[in-house]
Amino acid sequence: MSPRTRFESELTELREDLKQMCFHVEAVYDRLFAAVDRKAEEEVREILTQDNTTRDMEKRIEAECLTLITRQHPLAGDLRVVSASLKVVTDIQRVGVHVTDMAELILRLRMQELSCFSDNLLPMVKAAQRLLHSAIEAFLHRNTEAAKAVIAGDDEVDDLFNCVKDDLVKQLKSDAAGVDDCIDALMLAKYLEKIGDHAVNVGEWELFQETGNIEKVRIL
Repeated sequence: MSPRTRFESELTELREDLKQMCFHVEAVYDRLFAAVDRKAEEEVREILTQDNTTRDMEKRIEAECLTLITRQHPLAGDLRVVSASLKVVTDIQRVGVHVTDMAELILRLRMQELSCFSDNLLPMVKAAQRLLHSAIEAFLHRNTEAAKAVIAGDDEVDDLFNCVKDDLVKQLKSDAAGVDDCIDALMLAKYLEKIGDHAVNVGEWELFQETGNIEKVRIL
């Protein structure tokens, strides 16, 4: 097998492993809020065990990226793909951590309906979900226009976060006894906002792997 053929084979394996990690984290996100909707507390508890799976996937992909860089000495275009994958895996791993954190908060909130805290919280869940899915699809399919749409779409998640925050402030003014639950609900919204930020990062890394630019600055 020629060095180039070996490199292409290892690069294909890397992208497949990254795809599986992205799909895994997406599935856990979807499973969490489906379980909340069904009031399936045991399923939410099971999600707390998913963090190790995501971390193991991250370490494997990082090792693959570093192997490709150090052993295969990829040229600029291939190096952008490997470097972008190395960065994306970190963002996806952080999304997985945030999903686990949200599962803990939902249990602390005793599986209450999200609308009890804000009518904007469930729309925020769905907006972050859409943004994450779109970012992953843009990166895996190397779609720059979709990546740009993801970056622009973060405003919706940010606006919903501000709405949730305002709703919780109003709720606290009318019922100070629920302060602990309101703080947990705000933390839940903050994790959703962070997931939106990680989705934007994934979109930006798609642009980088095509152009070598990050925020219009030439890197590679």
